[in-house]
Formats: sequence, structure tokens, C-alpha cells
Amino acid sequence: MLTPAPTTGDTSWFVRDRFGLFIHWGLYALGARHEWLQHRESIPSEAYRRTYFDHFDPDLYDPTLWAEAAAGAGMKYFVVTTKHHEGFCLWDSALTDYKAPNTPAGRDLLRPMVDAFSAEGLRTGFYHSLIDWHHPQYRIDPFIGPYRESPDRAKMNETRDQATYAEYLHGQVRELLTQYEPDVLWFDFSFAGRGEEGKGREAWKSEALIQMIRELRPGIILNDRLDLPDAWDVKTPEQFQPRGWVHIDGKPVVWEACQTLSGSWGYHRDEATWRSTENLVQTLIDCVSKGGNLLLNVGPTGRGEFDARALDRLQGIGAWMRRHSRSIYGCTQAPFPAPADGRYTWNPETKRLYLHLFAWPYKHVYLPGLAGQVEYAQLLHDASEVAMKGIEAWQAGYGGPDGAGENALALTLPQVRPDEVVPVVELFLK
Repeated sequence: MLTPAPTTGDTSWFVRDRFGLFIHWGLYALGARHEWLQHRESIPSEAYRRTYFDHFDPDLYDPTLWAEAAAGAGMKYFVVTTKHHEGFCLWDSALTDYKAPNTPAGRDLLRPMVDAFSAEGLRTGFYHSLIDWHHPQYRIDPFIGPYRESPDRAKMNETRDQATYAEYLHGQVRELLTQYEPDVLWFDFSFAGRGEEGKGREAWKSEALIQMIRELRPGIILNDRLDLPDAWDVKTPEQFQPRGWVHIDGKPVVWEACQTLSGSWGYHRDEATWRSTENLVQTLIDCVSKGGNLLLNVGPTGRGEFDARALDRLQGIGAWMRRHSRSIYGCTQAPFPAPADGRYTWNPETKRLYLHLFAWPYKHVYLPGLAGQVEYAQLLHDASEVAMKGIEAWQAGYGGPDGAGENALALTLPQVRPDEVVPVVELFLK
């Protein structure tokens, strides 16, 4: 079984809990056409503020309902955008006026969220953008920002001091760490390799930032986007599914896939590529089968609600997790090869192996290498026994399946597929 090296931050709970909620919420929810709309449409900060900041009033915001939806889906932690690239802050920062209390919302939106999720037993994480399209000292670059195409960009940068912006960045991180005591800090993102105007560790003063974070919150979990090769706890593949356990320099690491319910992170009214509940459950299973976590995103509306499509997916995942969560929590990659159209997860403490069947076979499924190692098998959703026999016994009676291998275990399944999004067989190993 693969085991990552110990991390500086405390990832012991993280690799046990496996499933979290990402929340992208900011002024872009009013635009309702992608969280990067200011960048994509090259909207100047003044115009963006007049349009969205001056009209941001999430009157239906009830973080208790958000927390209940996440807990109902089986999520164990959440990560919210305290500040996205647009520079708008959800909390009452002393370092800017570009914050929720100064909008028609008139209040800190972060504190009640943290309290509500904590009340449901979820740990707290903060996404914090390194990029800031609003701050007057953030140096404009051609890759990121609403002025990227402006012929006056070089002239505008003459009055901008990136080091002053870095002080602001550090100050806001200090506020978040001391006022809210999060368990995860999720920074986004560096682009140092994109020419002279790229930004990385020097632009953010990453070494000093990491030192401050570790002093204030020694056990906090940090992601990998500060452009420092060794100062992270978790790798974060985004919007794709790794083919196996993520390795760095040939060694397995703690990792978490972050993905959306549809094609946008922020609320997108007209986006139509919403993923099915089955696909999302399979993605969660696939992550855990490769030793990873899944951070699944919801973009709340401008009025402060999870829209019906998001709630439908969370409820569907929760219905499956209610009966199958023990194949997720505390589980990791199995030390056995899974059969075709299936994924294994493995709980090394209980010595239980979980076979997730993405396609329902006809009568039998053959498990390589498990003959003589399983004392009992059952369908997890209803604890109904699954008959099993070794291949040698099978061969004696029926001639045997082709290609199963001499040490394979044969399971006899119901001919009718159980009415579960993904059926799971629980195997009790000897």
C-alpha cells in the first residue's frame, strides 16, 4: 500500500475525511456568467464596482442551509473564496473598503458561514487569491487582469508597487488566520513561467508568507500554488482526473482533485454542461481509489442561495453516501488490482475492501488474487450476502472463466442490478 511522506501541516484528518465542498462566491455571482467575467470582458475596476459592488445584496443568504446541504452530501470540510481574483472580500477586512460590509449586504458574510459549517461538524478552509484585479498597487500584466490589452498598461504600472501589494496580501492572510483559525489555506495562483511579467514567489513574497502562516497556525494544510517547490502539503489537480495516485519526484503525495458541477466555478445562470449524480459519485470513488480527495464546487447565486441544480446533485450524492460512506471515509488505494469496470477502495484499519461496480456484470465478477483471503462478502447498501467461491472450485463445477487467474475469487451477484447510483460490494478480509 502506498503511503505519502509526513507533511508539515496536519493532513491526518484530511486523508480520512476525503470529501469537501468548494464555494466560489463573490460579486461575479451577479454577472452570472463566469467568475472571470471582469478579465474576459476587460471591465475596468471602477465600472465593475458600479455595476456589481453597488448592487450586491444577498438577501436570501442563510449559511445554515449551505452547511446542512454540505453535511447532507457527506462532505467533511469546506473551502470558500474569501477573496477571488476580482479583489472583493467576504469578511470585514481592516485593510480595504472593497468588502461585503460596504455593499448593500452591509455585513461580514464569512463569520456566519464559518460558524454554520462548524456547527455541522465541517472543518474550515479558505481559498485566497494571490491575484487582485482591484488593488491599486497590483502590477497589471498581460496574462491576468481587466487591463491586460490596454496600451496604457506600462504607464499605469509606473505608479504601482508590487511589494506594497504583497504587504497587503500578507496582512489579509494574517487577519484570516487570527480571526477565524482555518484548517486549510488554498492559494490561487502563480504564473512565474510566463515571461518577464509573470508572477511567482517574488511577487507574493512567498517565503515570508509561509513563515508567517506556519508561526500562526503550525498544523494548517497548505496547497501548492505559491511557486515554492517544497512548502506545500497537498497537490491540487484542477478540473481533470489523475490516472493514478499523484507522484512528485517519483514519490506518492497527499492530493486533492478540485472540480465543478458544471463548466464554471462561480454561478453561471446559462451554463448547461451539468454533470450527473452518477458521474460525480464515480469521480469521488475514483479519487479515493487512487489515494486522493475530492473538493467539489458550488457557485451560490447573487441572492445567496445554492440553485436547484446544485442542490439536486448534492442531495443525490448524499443519498448514495448515506449507505456507502464507509467505502469512502478512512479509505485509500487498495493493494489489489480491481476488475474491469470497477474501483476498489481499502480501509487498512478495518481490513475491508470495497468493490464499486461502475458497470453491472452478468451474474458473476472475478477478483484477481483474492481466493482464500475473504471471509465474507455483502452488498453494502442493504448488507445482503454475496455468494463467493474460489476459481478452483468454480473450474471443477463449470469449466471456469477465461483469464480470471488461478487465485481469483468469483462473486455471484443478483441478476437484477440494485437501484443504487453505484452498487458496492463490501469484502471482509481474513
